[in-house]
Amino acid sequence: MVVPRHWGVCAVLLAMLVPGCNPSPVPYADEVAAWRATKDRFMRESPESPIPAEQRGQFAPLTYFLANPEYRVPAALKLTPGNQVIQMSTSTGQKRQMRRVGSLDFTLKGQSYTLTAFVDATENDMRHLFVPFGDLTNGSETYQGGRFLDLDRTATGIYDLDFNRAYHPFCLYNPTYDCPIPPRENRLTTPIRAGEKLSAQGH
Repeated sequence: MVVPRHWGVCAVLLAMLVPGCNPSPVPYADEVAAWRATKDRFMRESPESPIPAEQRGQFAPLTYFLANPEYRVPAALKLTPGNQVIQMSTSTGQKRQMRRVGSLDFTLKGQSYTLTAFVDATENDMRHLFVPFGDLTNGSETYQGGRFLDLDRTATGIYDLDFNRAYHPFCLYNPTYDCPIPPRENRLTTPIRAGEKLSAQGH
């Protein structure tokens, strides 16, 4: 079944998967481990999982780089003026209208970078930001089509950019999914060895 408007974690699970949803403070490594365990349960058990139903019983846990706080950095959102809509290519060869919300400026390992945050132009839901990105691990350690981050909007314009929560698009697990491909402006010129990575089986 093709799900044309899906690019990542099911909205039903967002409250379970996004940072800061647990009111009890826990060590960062434990927080990330719990987030990943929830994602595994979703992939294995949810009817919304991209894993075909007949394969879920054999589903192996997703593979990740070791959680590294160095890849969790603050980012400042600079809003994009006007109404800038781009045609973002997808994994099935289609085009999706995505609106630029702004640029996220951050520093990683002493170097400055920028990623553009988007929303779906047809839905215009400004509560959540979609940040697709590519990096120098794509095609070897991570999916060649890049990875995604989801961010909840903040009133301050400061965001917790946590690459330990970067995830592969669902089209990696099921080619019937239509997943955006990160545009050129979101291709980082550094390896991001954090978040989800390819397993020995290529997933």
